[in-house]
Amino acid sequence: MGKIGFRIQQHPGRSIDAETLVQYSTVGSAQISDCMGRLYGAVGLKPFHRPGSARLVGTAVTVKVRPGDNLMIHKAIALAGAGDVIVVDGGGEQTNALVGELMYMQALGRGIAGFVIDGAIRDADTFFQNDFPCFGRGISHRGPYKEGPGEINVPVCIGGQVVNAGDVVVGDADGVVFIAAADAHHVLAQALEKESAEDETKKKILGGGSNDKSWIDAVIARKGEAL
Repeated sequence: MGKIGFRIQQHPGRSIDAETLVQYSTVGSAQISDCMGRLYGAVGLKPFHRPGSARLVGTAVTVKVRPGDNLMIHKAIALAGAGDVIVVDGGGEQTNALVGELMYMQALGRGIAGFVIDGAIRDADTFFQNDFPCFGRGISHRGPYKEGPGEINVPVCIGGQVVNAGDVVVGDADGVVFIAAADAHHVLAQALEKESAEDETKKKILGGGSNDKSWIDAVIARKGEAL
């Protein structure tokens, strides 16, 4: 079990098949969020990588750290591999950066899919100029400490959502969502259906066809009657 504050839990395994992750790369975080009742997804994080980069898709390796300390993030990078996303609960603190250029280079070399940092980053130009997905809460030139405590593959809270190791991570220009491994296939089917429906709506709009807005009057009428 280890001492609380320095535990490294065994990762539950990558239960999501590669084809499912490929399909997740075709749907947006907004559509996925809609299919989870608009209740699940990190808030307040933004992308720091090159605009127009491919979506972040992978499975979570979670890290909980003391704000401003990245000891266990270094350990997580050493443990993680291809397709993993380093998901860090830094308490939203932005005084000290938790990752920077050197850690980006190490992660890239291991095939890690990206960073999600509920805290600050630094060496921002490096991230802005490259396609390695990095989401964070802010930027700070002040570096981190490396003393701990911290824990790996424990439940964390990222922008208001609980995330577990092995959860699916999807990030794009709109932000980051997390899908529990047990829900991954169900949510994907719904999200693909929603994307398809929205594509049909776009075609109608571009074609000058009628876009039925009768639902608006129905909502107004219903709300008005309730007053």
